[in-house]
Amino acid sequence: MSNDRSGRAPAPSHESIPSEAPNGVASASSRAEIETFLTRVNALDHAAMRVGRGRLVFALDATMSRQAAWDQACRLQADMFREAAAVGGLDIQLVYYRGFAECRASPWVAEPQRLGALMSRIDCREGPTQIGKILGHARRENEGGKVGALVFVGDAMEESLDELCGAAGELGLRNIPAFMFQEGYDPVCEHAFREIARLAHGAYCPFAPGAAHELSELLRAAAAYAAGGMKALAALEAQHNSGASRLIEQLK
Repeated sequence: MSNDRSGRAPAPSHESIPSEAPNGVASASSRAEIETFLTRVNALDHAAMRVGRGRLVFALDATMSRQAAWDQACRLQADMFREAAAVGGLDIQLVYYRGFAECRASPWVAEPQRLGALMSRIDCREGPTQIGKILGHARRENEGGKVGALVFVGDAMEESLDELCGAAGELGLRNIPAFMFQEGYDPVCEHAFREIARLAHGAYCPFAPGAAHELSELLRAAAAYAAGGMKALAALEAQHNSGASRLIEQLK
């Protein structure tokens, strides 16, 4: 992962999310359609944002091994909006990395249909992890409006743990909890995710590969917290949501 002269990871690009033609090359027409789509989404969602709504950065590893998990997250993302609606609503920003230098962020999105449309335009590509960029991006987004939580879903870590811990500590100082959800059983990834969650005053939760219900419970819990804090999380736990119980245990 390349750094700028300040030693910090470059910020994720806010460029349009690309679509692919059948041969793997984005066509001029598809690029134009996506630019128009994102401009419309951005305008609508800036109008939809209002005081009192939570803000959640939803970050995903989109490297090649993650395609099945990406498709699963596309199906589950609406659960976060539905859960948060009961406690004031939620604006979500999708951030992902893939390839060897690509890390991008969407506009802030206020409805599941729009986030689903954005995610459906993305395919996974081979490349190293770029978690440091995700952590730095969440910190910068908080400067423009309070970020209630960062959710990261991934299955690997290939960066300097010392650098990631420094970035996680910056989130902790700003009261931006990081919820690190690990798919699978990689011990290197587990150690890193646990440290990031600890330093950012968040939570680490592993889930079994392909366990859609388990991930859904975790995403719902993170959304409830971002929208309504511990009170909303406790109310969700009272409904026997296992994800809420797991987060509360570590957030106490």
